[in-house]
Amino acid sequence: MSASKDEDTDPLRGQLHLAEVPNKLYFTIGEVSQLTGVKAHVLRYWEGQFPSLANIQRRGKRRYYRREHVIAVRRIRRLLHEEGMTIKGAVHAVRQPREAADSAASPIARRELIEVRKVLEEISSSLSLHLDK
Repeated sequence: MSASKDEDTDPLRGQLHLAEVPNKLYFTIGEVSQLTGVKAHVLRYWEGQFPSLANIQRRGKRRYYRREHVIAVRRIRRLLHEEGMTIKGAVHAVRQPREAADSAASPIARRELIEVRKVLEEISSSLSLHLDK
């Protein structure tokens, strides 16, 4: 797979440096292709191979992906292209328990989750104080 001019490739390792996934509700197939480095025709093929990509919403004849689909495509791409798995092996790896997916989560996503948890705990303790009065 060759990198397009918008993609930044590490010349020593040949690995693709991908931009952070924007926080929006839906992505077109072109946007997903650009965010993941996977061509549109390959994404359409993967929809039939990976159940996690099968729940794509279609309005008219256009495909729409959610943020979790973009993250899943990136994981599948890594499994196939960087780790050298077969499609069958990648399907099996994607179906593994949630702990495996958590270990592959980006450090940014983990920090965001930790921050959200802190805020929720503060809200919970604040509500407890007001309810006890």
